[in-house]
Amino acid sequence: MAEGLLRHMAGDRYEAHSAGLEPGQVHPLAVKTMAEVGIDITGQRSKSLQEYTGKMHFSFLIAVCSEADNRCPSTFPGVGTRIAWDISDPVAGLDLEEEELARFRNARDDITARLTAWLATQGEYDTIHGSAAHRL
Repeated sequence: MAEGLLRHMAGDRYEAHSAGLEPGQVHPLAVKTMAEVGIDITGQRSKSLQEYTGKMHFSFLIAVCSEADNRCPSTFPGVGTRIAWDISDPVAGLDLEEEELARFRNARDDITARLTAWLATQGEYDTIHGSAAHRL
């Protein structure tokens, strides 16, 4: 979700990539909650950190959950600034679909708010309208 949100909010200024410690499939509820705000992530795929480690330079590495930050290597070759955001994992405790959907929406909205604030510190100005990010 973070990759799709950053591309939507600032894709003209940042090249967004995402990777995980245990890549699998892009969760269907992630696709659904992003579609609710007009962002199509169906073309995204789950990638491993190994796909990028030592192969690309990143100005910023943003870990979007505390578990990932704790398990990620403390040094990541080719990374300028490392940022950690404690975003609740929407997959944790899967139960009723409506509860799952609410957790994915909360994660999406939390990431959107943090990206908006972070972009503002980078000299960018973005705003939230409802739960969707819109360029001004």
